[in-house]
Amino acid sequence: MILQALNEYYQRKTRLPVNNLAPPGFEHKSIPFLIVLTADGNFAGLDDTREGEGKKKVAKIYLVPQTVKRSSGVAANLLWDHPGYVFGVDGKGKLERAQEQHSAFLEAIRSRFAASDDVGIQAVLSFLEHGDFESVFLHPLWPEIQETGANLTFRLEGDSEPVCERPVVMTALSTKDDSVSEKTSLCLVLGEEDVIERLHPSIKGVWGAQSSGASIVSFNLDAFSSYGKTQGGNAPVGKRAVFSYTTALNHLLAKDSKQRIQVGDASTVFWADTPEHPMEELFSGFFSEPPKDNPDLGISAVAALLSAPRTGAGSFEDDGTPFYVLGLAPNAARIAVRFWHIKTVGELAVNIRRHFDDLRIVHAPHEPETLSLFRLLVATAMLGKSENIPPNLGGDVMRNVIEGLPYPQTLLSGAIRRIRAEHEVTYPRASIIKACINRQSGKEKLKVSLDENNTNSAYRLGRLFAVLEKIQEVAQPNINATIRDRFYGAASSTPVSVFSTLLKLKNHHVAKLDERGRKILYRAFEDNKPDDYIAIIFNNVPDFPTHLNLQDQGRFAIGYYHQRQAFFAKSEPTTNKGE
Repeated sequence: MILQALNEYYQRKTRLPVNNLAPPGFEHKSIPFLIVLTADGNFAGLDDTREGEGKKKVAKIYLVPQTVKRSSGVAANLLWDHPGYVFGVDGKGKLERAQEQHSAFLEAIRSRFAASDDVGIQAVLSFLEHGDFESVFLHPLWPEIQETGANLTFRLEGDSEPVCERPVVMTALSTKDDSVSEKTSLCLVLGEEDVIERLHPSIKGVWGAQSSGASIVSFNLDAFSSYGKTQGGNAPVGKRAVFSYTTALNHLLAKDSKQRIQVGDASTVFWADTPEHPMEELFSGFFSEPPKDNPDLGISAVAALLSAPRTGAGSFEDDGTPFYVLGLAPNAARIAVRFWHIKTVGELAVNIRRHFDDLRIVHAPHEPETLSLFRLLVATAMLGKSENIPPNLGGDVMRNVIEGLPYPQTLLSGAIRRIRAEHEVTYPRASIIKACINRQSGKEKLKVSLDENNTNSAYRLGRLFAVLEKIQEVAQPNINATIRDRFYGAASSTPVSVFSTLLKLKNHHVAKLDERGRKILYRAFEDNKPDDYIAIIFNNVPDFPTHLNLQDQGRFAIGYYHQRQAFFAKSEPTTNKGE
């Protein structure tokens, strides 16, 4: 199903009047250097196609014949390759192998264009057959080319495009070679007879995979083979379908692609069943971290989703267009499918809207209105680093968002674990906890902001803890560590073990209050004295529990967070210190 959907995507894109997908037999490739030749095959210079400064130089992308699949043998690309193939030189001292590569490179051009009289092809053949590359090696750019092993191709002097984009090359590679007889079989993707591809082209752009690319379909051990089949014969996919799906997937995974996001360790691509669908533009804004030059991208995407019916753009929720989401993760020289989802745009819109509704919680004015999936995941990771996100968590959360299912328990436990370790209930962690608990309970029990009618003991104990911390902060304004740093972990898991101590500390802190401090607390506590406000919160709480389960630890965190946010809304700027 995945390969079929990618093949259909390629076919749809190529039917558009303007598209940037490579035609059959070709691919888009970064080529840093061009070898410029005269019409009679003499060396005229080297062109540096890169733009930028220092290590940020980016090579120009050209349409070149498709990369050959290499293992350990010699296999030359047609009309482009690295210096070992083009010139027969090798910086590692493997001169014999480099000569084999050069011979293979020359033979590939000869065999493909044996009868061609094209001036560009003839210039390349003349240059290579003459074999005098001394003028190339003396060029100022050569040391860098040799050191980096950069790819090169040829350009005829006076032409703007390389030889591999000349009409004769385009025609030759798009026309089937009838002189070669190959056995056909039924293609699993197209359901038609075709020559079965033995080795599928590499997929590039998957985060963490080999830079040279990795395979999504491969068989490298006999244990994976059946019925005497070898390599691609075990999952027969025809050459046409293989080219289509690999070209489409590499296009979606490209660096400049607007249809890819990173979800944990999964490089995620997405597309609609109709060309240029608005959801393709909006989807990344829902889940990825917004770029620095457009920090409001996520807010804009959510706003577009919610406002579409009001602006006359039509409701996404009524859209039956199929939408595909594919998550890929590295696995040695292969690519693992982390997740694969198919929903209609309407179903997706409903579930994404629900996701952001579930996450919505009171927060400081300077914090973003919506939280990306990346921001949620790193909130559960040690040190807030993406490399510490559990491998499967991103895919699990993405699946539950798209399918409208309860969030994984690991997301809730991860947020609570980081709060206990760092003693900080942040906006993203509070959002996670609220969303997880409300979805698991099936109905909303935790509100967006302070809920004075919530009688849950854990929620009220969280509020009480925030009140006790507030009293300490006002009584000791220059303190380096509050009760949160010393007692949060115990208070949120085994309340009975610490709250008696905390209430005794409260009496000590209240005794130290000056007149200004009493006024601050009076305003913060809604015109109540500290003990009276504590009594209001503690009402209907029978006793301090001996233990709080994971869900109640989450409710404790939300009660604490809500109460703190309520204080900030009423406090003077000086009392916001430390948050």
